Amino acid sequence: METINPMKQPDQIINYWKREKFVVSCIIIFGLSFNIITIFGPIYQGKLIDTIVGGNDLNTVIKVAVRFILIIFTIQFLRYFKRFYIRRFANNLVAVMRLMIYNNILHKNISELDNENTGNLMTRAISDVDHCVEGMRKFTTEIFDTGVLMTAYLISMLIYNVKVTLIAIIFVPIAMFLAEKLKNYIYKYTQAFRNKSSEVADITYDLIDNALLYRVNGIDDQNKMYYLTHLVDLQNKAIKAHILENSMQPIYNVIAMFGIIMVIYYGGLTVINGGWSIGDFSAYVTMFIAMAVKASKAAKLFNSVQKSRVSWKRIKPYLNEYQSKDKAVHIHNNNTHLKVQSLNFGYGKELIIENISFTGIHGEMIGVTGSIACGKSTLGLSLLGMYPYLGSIQIDQKELSDYTEFERSQIISYLGHNPNLLSDTIYNNITLGMDKDITSVLKDVCLEPDLLSMPEGINTLVGNNGVRLSGGQQARIALARTLLNKNKIIILDDPFSAVDMKTEEKIIENLKNHYRESLIILISHRLSIFKEIDKIILLHKDKSVEYGTHNELMSKSNLYAKIYNLQIGGDTSEK
Repeated sequence: METINPMKQPDQIINYWKREKFVVSCIIIFGLSFNIITIFGPIYQGKLIDTIVGGNDLNTVIKVAVRFILIIFTIQFLRYFKRFYIRRFANNLVAVMRLMIYNNILHKNISELDNENTGNLMTRAISDVDHCVEGMRKFTTEIFDTGVLMTAYLISMLIYNVKVTLIAIIFVPIAMFLAEKLKNYIYKYTQAFRNKSSEVADITYDLIDNALLYRVNGIDDQNKMYYLTHLVDLQNKAIKAHILENSMQPIYNVIAMFGIIMVIYYGGLTVINGGWSIGDFSAYVTMFIAMAVKASKAAKLFNSVQKSRVSWKRIKPYLNEYQSKDKAVHIHNNNTHLKVQSLNFGYGKELIIENISFTGIHGEMIGVTGSIACGKSTLGLSLLGMYPYLGSIQIDQKELSDYTEFERSQIISYLGHNPNLLSDTIYNNITLGMDKDITSVLKDVCLEPDLLSMPEGINTLVGNNGVRLSGGQQARIALARTLLNKNKIIILDDPFSAVDMKTEEKIIENLKNHYRESLIILISHRLSIFKEIDKIILLHKDKSVEYGTHNELMSKSNLYAKIYNLQIGGDTSEK
């Protein structure tokens, strides 16, 4: 399997031809050979006609015919390899561009991804790449099939008759001039169409992703009309984008072919006057028609290049090589020490959490709780280092922001509200492609009894194409994935909301017994298990913070005591 090598300055389009030096060299060799030898086709066609019309003997006719057939065979042979390497060039570019766009998106920071929309990214990574590469492929092809071949035909026609050629080709530049004048309109309409395509793709994704929500709330018809309005707008923009390019092709052809009138008239006179034979006239007509057709294709090429320019401009910001950093780093899993000092964090200018300080070491479990919208989940996210933060977060005496992305992924495990299960087996959902034994982690999250009722066990398919799991089963599979590597710090954001109290208590017991080398931060509004936790951080809506053990907070915090007593009394919902 061919590997995709990195390239320098991928945002410079010329470098994509430089990258494919071998393939481009083959294109040049076979392209030049094919297009130069092609002109001998009509020439030997004319010779064959003259041989037959002139009454030559059978052997002479056969010799000329064999030469003609060999030339046609050679032309098609060279044409095959030229097309083969052109297609290989295009396929390589598609793979390279999509990989770079994928890596670019994959390694964007969370703030950048928050400003993107799914439809736009999908359109750029798939459709825009295809349009851009198609333009590059056509350009590479037409340099030879149009530029070289037209030049070869023109030189041959001038050799046949300078006067007839100069008169006949006068309409060819007109067709090309018209195409050049239309390029700005095509660029504008194509840009509007590509932008609308991204918008419609995003709307489509939203309607699919939230189909159940919309259906339950009875707004399917409303969404249908909304979607239809955008589809009609997309259709109108598509018509404008394509009509000039596609409808003008026959017009370019007709304009370029006007010269055939001159060829027939002046060429006929040349034959009558004895300057040409019938074979010469046939060869000249064939070459002129081929050149006129190529001229119309060259005109269309101008328009295709404008379309690909739009796509190139859209994908250019995403074309850069991602260089992984320090993947061989060795992480010590023992003696974990977390120190948070004066932490301030928010997603914009407004801070959500302020002046939070605490420490933790391996073997401890720190609980985070508080009222609704007090910043519990935000605190968990801030400890991932994916967003900029103020203050200090040190892990093993090193600032969190100084770790690379890969190092942070090896140090910290995180489980958010959404289980994010894949349409795959339970085993692959937990291991994410790694070859690991998941027996112990299945016990830790109390999933083994559930698997007994599934005939395929850990190989059971889940998600859209498999078994529909309960909320508790989904949560425990996601929890198993988070626990699998036993990272130094494990952050769990409300992992037991869909799990019954008895199972929750058993999982907490397993965490305390089997993850002594990890520091566990448990974010939850269910306080029944907090009496088993080493330290507790209590967040208030006014951004104030209280620290302490369960007993300490029960005695000094009215909010904590109120919530705990209400829940223990039977109400486990957040107050």
